[in-house]
Amino acid sequence: MDTVRRFVTRDDLEGVARAALGAEHRLLGISRLRGGSKKGVYRLTFDDESTAIVYIWDDAESYWPTMRADDADNHADPFSPASGIELFEAAHRHLDTLGIRTPRIRLTDRSKSHYPADVAVVQDVPGDNLEALLRQDPRSVGPTMARLAEALGAMQRHQGPRFGKVALIDKGGASEGSSCEQVVLDRALDDLTEAASRDTRITRSRDQLETVVRKQAAAVRPRSQYGLIHGELGPDHVLVDRRGQPVLIDIEGLMFFDVEWEHAFLRLRFGEHYRWLDHSDLDEQRLTFYTLAMRLSLVAGPLRLLDGDFPDREFMRGIVEHNIQEALAFLHMGER
Repeated sequence: MDTVRRFVTRDDLEGVARAALGAEHRLLGISRLRGGSKKGVYRLTFDDESTAIVYIWDDAESYWPTMRADDADNHADPFSPASGIELFEAAHRHLDTLGIRTPRIRLTDRSKSHYPADVAVVQDVPGDNLEALLRQDPRSVGPTMARLAEALGAMQRHQGPRFGKVALIDKGGASEGSSCEQVVLDRALDDLTEAASRDTRITRSRDQLETVVRKQAAAVRPRSQYGLIHGELGPDHVLVDRRGQPVLIDIEGLMFFDVEWEHAFLRLRFGEHYRWLDHSDLDEQRLTFYTLAMRLSLVAGPLRLLDGDFPDREFMRGIVEHNIQEALAFLHMGER
């Protein structure tokens, strides 16, 4: 890629660090952490060997293609980009009320007086994330997985009469769409159209895939209560502290929605380890439909991300390839 991206420097964040931790902590260095695609995530290192994490919500930090401002701020769409300090603060409040751990906030600032973008400084949780621990020694993380299952249960029991991002619901707002399944159907059809325009395998099977998507959506029964879900809860979005407690990160997508959407993603991302998080009271028809919709999203979304200068390109192409195969497999489910 020809794009030259400039990330922030230590000098850029000195004012933020001082406001968050005080002048007695002298900032020695910063490092941009791998993984963030919508916001900048930096580790701050101080002269007393303490550390903190800063989040920066700025177009210059996002790897996603530029969107119109009204799209980025459209919280009425449950699947609009889950990025922004308002979403972060509302999600943090809800999780804190439920006793579910997230990194402790040291500063949130929308004033632009310390940095020319919205920023938050949070606790740096020492230790690996859950993805690394499951890879290294899955037997050692049983207690952590059990605690994560408890946290998910608490979230899913925390129900609301309307679906949508918590920042919107807190203000008395209402989401676009008549139901969760209708929102997912509309999104799945959009993702199918985009994927078909980018990959010939999807192009050849587009009509059959659309038929399956619509048939699965039609089989879903109406619902009027919605649980609290993270939205992208993969093991890479769970830090594990020194006591084995799970700590949720990347929480801006928190919303009231069908819990099957959460579990479709959990099944995809945790694989064999999903057994710890399995929920017996799920609507299997809804779960099947949401799984196919998520597969299509994980084709269209990464292909869109690759239009820009996202650095880990082979990894992202691998996600596309895997989910194309999984989406096409739905065409043969009735033959089994």
